[in-house]
Amino acid sequence: MKYSEFIKSSIEESIQTKQSVIEHCIGDINRCGNLLIETYKQGNKVLFCGNGGSAADAQHIATELVIRYRSSVPRKSLPAFAITTDSSMTTAGGNDFGYEHTFARIVEGLGNKGDVLVGISTSGNSQNVLNAFTMAKSKDMKTIALLGNNGGKMLTECDAYVVVPSTVTARIQESHILIGHIWCEMIEQEIFPEFFTT
Repeated sequence: MKYSEFIKSSIEESIQTKQSVIEHCIGDINRCGNLLIETYKQGNKVLFCGNGGSAADAQHIATELVIRYRSSVPRKSLPAFAITTDSSMTTAGGNDFGYEHTFARIVEGLGNKGDVLVGISTSGNSQNVLNAFTMAKSKDMKTIALLGNNGGKMLTECDAYVVVPSTVTARIQESHILIGHIWCEMIEQEIFPEFFTT
């Protein structure tokens, strides 16, 4: 029973963070979700990037889109890719161009006009994600930032954003994956309405 109070306080802190998301972020979540929906309606794709736990979140959300979010919705696959997942690309990019330019190099090769790049950063200051946004803009792509804290530098370098109102990295990440799941559900309902008719 040593950690009972710690466990309880951690769960309560997570709930409080999500309550703050309800109070402050619904409009931004909706705006970003609609941008993703329009991207798919126009036949384009979504790229994701982030570092560490945010790289895992990028991979998680991309997988939900490519494979499926819910087993009860037997839909077609949607084009999405976490550019963090290819170790050969990321290590070659880091070696040849510097780690801060690796994501930008991959976006240069894989991104096209009309695509969206979703950058995930709890601080909002990840230089490699910022550089990827710059590259995406040069290719006439849209950019979405999934952030925490005060939004950091990325807040002014994207087309749309959600800033989770917390300074605790773990709580921000927990909310990021919730928001990613909400986007997946919004996308499925809009792109595949035939599975949601009553």
